[in-house]
Amino acid sequence: MAHYSIGELARRTGLTVKTIRFYSDQGIVPPADRSPAGYRRYDADAVARLELVRTLRDLGLDLPTIRRVVDREDSLPEVAAAHAEALAVQIRTLRLRRAVLAAVARRGSSPEETDLMHRLARLSEDERRRLIAGFLDAAFDGLDAVPGLAGVMGSMTPELPDDPSPEQLEAWVELAELAQDPDFRAGLRRTAEHLAAEHSAGFRVPAPPRPDAAALARDHARPALAAGIDPASPEADPVVAAVTARYAHDRGVPDSPALRRRLLAWLESAHDPRRDRYFELLAVINGWTAPESLAPALDWFAAAMRARLPAGEGAASR
Repeated sequence: MAHYSIGELARRTGLTVKTIRFYSDQGIVPPADRSPAGYRRYDADAVARLELVRTLRDLGLDLPTIRRVVDREDSLPEVAAAHAEALAVQIRTLRLRRAVLAAVARRGSSPEETDLMHRLARLSEDERRRLIAGFLDAAFDGLDAVPGLAGVMGSMTPELPDDPSPEQLEAWVELAELAQDPDFRAGLRRTAEHLAAEHSAGFRVPAPPRPDAAALARDHARPALAAGIDPASPEADPVVAAVTARYAHDRGVPDSPALRRRLLAWLESAHDPRRDRYFELLAVINGWTAPESLAPALDWFAAAMRARLPAGEGAASR
């Protein structure tokens, strides 16, 4: 069997003499024998071991683990599986850090905001669920009279994948911040209470997830908006009349100024840009199709309704 000096072994493997000597001293690649002058000599097995050691080092394994593998004390497949799992955790951690840093750079965040984003990104699955459950409870708890409430809460629940993309992680951080915004929570609560009050008053309130009044306003206002119709002009009269007639019909009551004030109040309560943003982020996290923003159409329709209320009246006077 051929034997190699440490210099020859270095030339065959591409490793330095110093590196081979270190592995030899660690017992990972022991010499086969020594020359009469006392120099280390290595056989073909040492070449194979060094190739394996280099591969395992490139994959990030530590030397004690490598020694157990080459000595067959540990199974290479088992070691590889454990190491792959550890790398998956490290990759997820790096993605979390990248998401936070990207958000900090984009927003110009303060140190306090950066710390908050970092903590939100590191939450476990259980901690994320508790955060969202607290948000939804603050908005809907105790409002069991609202039809389809369970569906609403389900449709507002983010499900971050086990292996999320950087975009999903950034969306989660922003959504979690929104979910902890007291003013946003209070706005959703007012909207839900409005629905509950209508139901308790005997109106046939259409079931969520999408508020029927908002969808009606959007569908009727969109063509008028696209046509450039001024919401205060007479051309807007049929649009307002069609929506209010349907709104009244769905609730089993006649169209009236009081009903129109109630509708305007509902639309102004439901129309929060943060709500649109929440659902945009939710779609990114859950891999859903991006939702259409209600804002432009609702802005137009609310302006049209206000223009038709008696002077000095508005949603606040309902």
